[in-house]
Amino acid sequence: MESLFLMLLVILPVVWCGDWSVTLADQCALKGAAVLIKCGYDYPLGQTVTSTGWYKVLYVSGGSRLVHLSSLYAASDHFIYVGNDRRNCDLQIRDVQLADEGVYYFRFSTGHNSWMSESSAYLSVRELTAVVQPSTVTEGDWVRRTCKSGCSDPVYIIWFRDGLPVPGNDFRARRGDAGRYYCAVHGQEMVRSDPVALTVQYAPEDVSLYLSPQRDITQGSSVTLFCRSNASPPVKRDGYILYKDGQFLSSGSLHTIFNVQPGHRGRYHCQVWNNVSRGGVHRFNSTQVHLDVQYLPRNISVSVTPQHMVEGSSVNLACRSDANPAAHSYTWYRLTGSGSLLQAGSGPMLALPSVKAADTGLYFCKAANHLGANNSAEVLLTLEMKQPGVQTLPALAGIGVSLVMILMIALLVFCRRKRRSAADKKTLFDIRLRGRGSKSLASEDPSDSLYANVHVAPSSRPPYSPAEENSHSEALASNEDEVTYFTGTIKPQTLSVPPQANDSRRERRSSAGENSSVVYATVVQSS
Repeated sequence: MESLFLMLLVILPVVWCGDWSVTLADQCALKGAAVLIKCGYDYPLGQTVTSTGWYKVLYVSGGSRLVHLSSLYAASDHFIYVGNDRRNCDLQIRDVQLADEGVYYFRFSTGHNSWMSESSAYLSVRELTAVVQPSTVTEGDWVRRTCKSGCSDPVYIIWFRDGLPVPGNDFRARRGDAGRYYCAVHGQEMVRSDPVALTVQYAPEDVSLYLSPQRDITQGSSVTLFCRSNASPPVKRDGYILYKDGQFLSSGSLHTIFNVQPGHRGRYHCQVWNNVSRGGVHRFNSTQVHLDVQYLPRNISVSVTPQHMVEGSSVNLACRSDANPAAHSYTWYRLTGSGSLLQAGSGPMLALPSVKAADTGLYFCKAANHLGANNSAEVLLTLEMKQPGVQTLPALAGIGVSLVMILMIALLVFCRRKRRSAADKKTLFDIRLRGRGSKSLASEDPSDSLYANVHVAPSSRPPYSPAEENSHSEALASNEDEVTYFTGTIKPQTLSVPPQANDSRRERRSSAGENSSVVYATVVQSS
């Protein structure tokens, strides 16, 4: 009982006898967040609170002054008094901005008195700070992200890249990781840091060369070649080189040909670099692009085969041209001596199978493609006069062969006649020799003696009699091939022989001795 009485003695003065006081505490707030400045106050018993207010110290030139918060913001929802008329004087600030940082005081009034807090509350406004290290990396390098706040109160941080949430703090950079990062307070995503950029460098890729226009590029028009690539950092102007058929053409990503000529036709490609390598390679080429230049037929020429011709010969005229696309039609014209122009034919070749005097004149051809047509130079077609005694090679060859044949026939006839004449002579000699052989050699005069040695080749025919002489001569005349040859030697006797030697000489004559006065004859007869 005594203890309860003592407790009442202690509590009742506090309840019934309060003192004037305001208790404030400093606060730290993140920019964009909402903050609650804690405040407590007290006043003596029997007083009734009639008004409360928060003030902020503004520093102006020459000093400082207290300004009621209601005069700082027209919007009533930025500063909100959440206290009551007893003990609680808390102040809530929504969407804290840097301008909200400063010194704050609380004041209240009762029906008998007003009280301003002797101490103040200092509001510190901090921002979330996003840190990406390093901010520039080569593809494949590690990156660390850190979010810093100036307030000691721990908050749960989340990360965003270009407005989309991304997980983790540490990662290996890829080209898709490049962008603007910021961190924010979980549940208060509007409380965020300023964005910071991450640059991921990589070598050029997707290198392409384009033509404008891409097709139907004609002679005299203009065309632009431009090179593009995907690279980080982007390729600079001096990082582009254009080549034509493997030869340096120009530097820069753009190249314009204002007066296209057939000589510009070829294969083009560009080469790029940005000082970032990939696989040890620093320079990268585009695919080749073929620049096709279309033009009218040009360099049209006409060739004549043969170049020298006479009337009746055949002639071919060929027309050739340089065109893109190739000429699709050829037309031939002849300019006559009277000045008239006649169409002579069509096609790349004009054939004249038998040239006449009426075909002579100036010829030219016209070559055309879908772009237009051009004419060749004129060629003169003339005939050469035939010269007397001049024969063509086939005629001369025929005449030569004929002459050789005639000579061979004449020679053969001559040989036959000569052999026939020799056969007739041999037959006559043979007949005379046989006629003399029928007489007695012993009765002949020694000076007229004739010895004969006749060799007859084997024959199936029996020897003929003198009575058959005439018929045999005729047979020889009709069959001259039976006698082959005749040889004979006749040596006359000039020596005188005494009479007493006649007997011995006759004996020698009757024998087959070797006397110089003997006549030898040999007749060989073919079977």
